[in-house]
Amino acid sequence: MIGIIMGSSSDLPVMQDAIQVCKDFGIPFEVDIVSAHRTPVKMLQYAQTAKSRGVQVIIAGAGGAAHLPGMVASATILPVIGVPVKSSNSIDGWDSVLSILQMPNGVPVATVALNASKNAGLLAVQILAVSDEKLSNQLVDYKKELEDKVAEMSQNTQNKL
Repeated sequence: MIGIIMGSSSDLPVMQDAIQVCKDFGIPFEVDIVSAHRTPVKMLQYAQTAKSRGVQVIIAGAGGAAHLPGMVASATILPVIGVPVKSSNSIDGWDSVLSILQMPNGVPVATVALNASKNAGLLAVQILAVSDEKLSNQLVDYKKELEDKVAEMSQNTQNKL
């Protein structure tokens, strides 16, 4: 199972892509609002109990100072993937990117591009696929579809010349 959390409901539109990836690959998931600053006790409880609830990877999206992914990573042994979210009060999203990216040694957080929850979902699938042959095969098919789309675009471009 994949845990998908975010600091605010305003992050949900960005995090929908990670949710969709879970649905597309048939992976069970849970979604919750967990604020590092406004609900620190809930955040710690979430991180500390995630593994016992069956969560195998956590995707954490946050805007602004974006402490959620790192704080969750500090309280669990599960892999955490941070999604920096460009929020209305952010510095063009760079504050979120740097807050998630610049973790101290010993507390790793995988970080995807700004608003790239789809990539976070795919990275979570890749992590799970290491020990799940069915997911591994689905990823092979997914990558083949990407390759086929590019080949089609290439052919369409060549035909227009």
